[in-house]
Amino acid sequence: MIKVGLTYDLKSEYLKMGFSEEETAEFDKEDTIEGIESTLEELGYKTERIGNIKQLAVSLVEGKKWDIVFNICEGMYGIGREAQVPALLDAYNIPYVFSNPLVLSLTLDKAMTKRVIRDFGLATPDFAVVNKPEDSKNVKIPLPLFAKPLGEGTGKGIDGRSVINTYDQLYNVCNDLLVRFGQAVLVEKFLSGREFTVGIVGTGENAKVVGSMEIILNEDAEKNVYSYTNKSEYEKLVEYKNVKEDIVKQSENLALAAWKALGCEDGGRIDIRCNDNGLPNFIEVNPLAGLNPIHSDLPILSRLNGISYKELLSMIMDSAIKKLKSN
Repeated sequence: MIKVGLTYDLKSEYLKMGFSEEETAEFDKEDTIEGIESTLEELGYKTERIGNIKQLAVSLVEGKKWDIVFNICEGMYGIGREAQVPALLDAYNIPYVFSNPLVLSLTLDKAMTKRVIRDFGLATPDFAVVNKPEDSKNVKIPLPLFAKPLGEGTGKGIDGRSVINTYDQLYNVCNDLLVRFGQAVLVEKFLSGREFTVGIVGTGENAKVVGSMEIILNEDAEKNVYSYTNKSEYEKLVEYKNVKEDIVKQSENLALAAWKALGCEDGGRIDIRCNDNGLPNFIEVNPLAGLNPIHSDLPILSRLNGISYKELLSMIMDSAIKKLKSN
């Protein structure tokens, strides 16, 4: 029986250490870990909880081993925070599920990711990076714009003010984000069209789309943005819709091409938004997508497309085991 270690950042542990709700927004609740653990056991794997990177380090020093590690650690500090666990596992020659340190460092930096996507000839909106408030005055992209932290997820730093309609507003929003998050700000052309998120499983040429869904904001939602608040309160603010139209197929083709271009592995999600002319553009990738069985986008879109949570995890593990056998 294959022994699977589970690495994760448990939200409650960090809250007890004094971190805020926003700081721990990307971390997982107990029911997510329970869902992954019980489903893997249903699939015939033997599981062992490890915990966060510091708990992993202690276990490794103690000489513990696993056949493979199911890693969903987001990390707390630095642009390489998502890459820390797989890098440590590489040092001990222990295989893991999901992407490698290079991919996880690259994709956390939204601007570097977009440079790679652009170099592959894939559509993504024009952008600039603001490292200090004065940099915003050099942004030459036509209004309206969109501003968000360079290296965050789960909608952190995104709210109704993220859509920028004046350059004075751009300066103020960038200044606020720089202070709040202590990192650069990504500024890009605002896309006014429809928004989709696409689920993908597999690695390289074996990667495939499992489904997608359109994100439709209700009247009470923060306008024009899939924000932290809208994500947190999606049951009353957001409608997720399984759409069968040509635009969806175009979005899925773009997402799959981006997944392969970035070298992502095993499973994750790519966000697509259409421009003023209705053409899909790459927005960002989540190679460590949320896996709460009920509330996370990847399981939700999978359900909408007739794929159960158990089937989703089975496909992810099949991809990871295939990598393990090829090494």
